[in-house]
Amino acid sequence: MTGTLVNAATVVVGSLLGVWFRGRLSQNIVKTVFQGIGLFTLYLGFSMSIKGTAMLTIVFSVILGAITGQWLQIDRQIERVANRLKHHLRIRDDRFSEGFITAFLLFCIGSMTILGAFEEGMGRGSQILLTKALMDGFAAIALASALGYGVGFSALPLLLYQGGLTLLAWWLGHIVPTEGIDNLTSVGGILIIGLGINILELKKINVTNMLPALLWIFPLLWLGKHLQRFFDQLITP
Repeated sequence: MTGTLVNAATVVVGSLLGVWFRGRLSQNIVKTVFQGIGLFTLYLGFSMSIKGTAMLTIVFSVILGAITGQWLQIDRQIERVANRLKHHLRIRDDRFSEGFITAFLLFCIGSMTILGAFEEGMGRGSQILLTKALMDGFAAIALASALGYGVGFSALPLLLYQGGLTLLAWWLGHIVPTEGIDNLTSVGGILIIGLGINILELKKINVTNMLPALLWIFPLLWLGKHLQRFFDQLITP
C-alpha cells in the first residue's frame, strides 16, 4: 500500500498549494491552466482507449455501465457525500463538489491506477504508483487553483479505490489475464475522454454514472469467450 499512501499524500499537498495559489493568480491564468488540463486529459484518454482489442465487449461495457450507473444514481450519491463533507467541515466553496468529483475521476480511472495497483498488489514494486503520485501532485495544484478544496478531499476515495484494487490484486491478481487489463484500460480511457470534454466545457457528459463500465468488462469478456467456444463446437464437425 506504499504507493497508494504516497499518492494520497501528494494529492493533499498539491491541493493545498493549489488553493494557496488560487488567490494569487488571475482568473485568466487559472482558466488557461484548466484548459491545459482538459487537453492533457483528452490525450490521456485517447492513448488509453486504443489499447483494447475486444471492441464489441468494450461498447457493451460502456452501455451497460451507463444504464447501471443511471439506475443507481451514482452521481447523486457521490455529490451527496461531497456536500456532507462540505457541510460538516463548514467549507465555503461553491465548486467543492465539482472539484471533488472531477479530481476523483481523473486520479482514479487512469491506466496507471489500474496497472500500478496490480503491480504493487502482486509484489512487483510501487514504481508505477510512485510515478503516478508525482503526476497527480502537480495535477492537484492546477485543479485546486481552479476548483478549490474539493480536490484535496478526493484523496479519501482515492485511498479506498486504489487501495482496494491493490488488495484485490494481492488476492486474485495471478488469475487476471493481460487481455482483461488492456480492455479495462480501454474502457477507462473512454471515460477519461468524457471527463476531458467536461473539463473543457464542450458538453456536459455524466461520466460518473458510467463508472460501472469498469466492472462490466470482465464478466462480458468471460461470456464472450464461452460463447465463442460454444459456436466453435457447433461449427466443428
